[in-house]
Amino acid sequence: MHIESLEYFQKIAEVKSISKVANSSHISQPALSQQIQKLEDSLGKQLFLRSNRGVKLTEAGEIVLKYADNIIRTYNKMLSELTEQHNEEIKIAGEYTIATYCLPCALLNMKFKFPGHNYNLISDNSIKIEQDVINDIYEIGFITKPTEENELIAEKVVNEKVVLISPNSYHLPEKINLVDVLDQKFIVLKEDCIIKENFKQALKNIDYNFENINIISRLESTEAIKTLVRRGFGVAFVPYNAVKEEYAANDFQISRVSDYNLDYDIFIIHKKPEFLSDSVKEFINTFKALGKHICY
Repeated sequence: MHIESLEYFQKIAEVKSISKVANSSHISQPALSQQIQKLEDSLGKQLFLRSNRGVKLTEAGEIVLKYADNIIRTYNKMLSELTEQHNEEIKIAGEYTIATYCLPCALLNMKFKFPGHNYNLISDNSIKIEQDVINDIYEIGFITKPTEENELIAEKVVNEKVVLISPNSYHLPEKINLVDVLDQKFIVLKEDCIIKENFKQALKNIDYNFENINIISRLESTEAIKTLVRRGFGVAFVPYNAVKEEYAANDFQISRVSDYNLDYDIFIIHKKPEFLSDSVKEFINTFKALGKHICY
């Protein structure tokens, strides 16, 4: 017995007409009649009494109709569960700038490679991400430093370029030495982050204190920083992925510090392979193989 034949049977029993079901289902009437005949043959019972006015269920047909709905719904539920098996949701957490600017396009590229994957992405701080991966809240995390947690594996996957953005009216060169930007008005994130840490270390290397630079605003987000720079209030160090669209639109300038490397690495963290599903291992291996090309 084919489930398709049972579905046709249910429709015919409802409208009491083979021709109407044939028309609505875009199948020829002889072909549909043949489907019903095969169903009757497989059950060894006549299901319909046919006449010029349509069809009527036999006693056997009434019994089959009673069970048909449950059989069809059970079959569809089975298909749904089989589909969900191949559409496993992978829960991913990333530090704010990674989750906001780097991972969305990266996950879109991964979705093209694995249509059966579904990704649930959130942003958080690195300590929380590490603990949530350990506690199976997320399968994968993206942070800016190698983890020290013994239960986790951390592997470098992408190097994020850091650029100095400035208003177009400042006319800063594309390459600039660190000391040559220290007289600028700076806009920074309120919270500590890898960019601020690397900037502080670079200043320390030239015997300059971070607190001595002219910070005109400490903001909650990179989006807010971009707004102030766009309006001509100062300069800021940001991830290139966070500003490449605005730069292409000529909203502001981009400069690179030539004598100090402010770039940072992005690490993928996860549990040991024996604790991971096949889909998660598939994601991790492909993400690592794509490396720097994952975001472009």
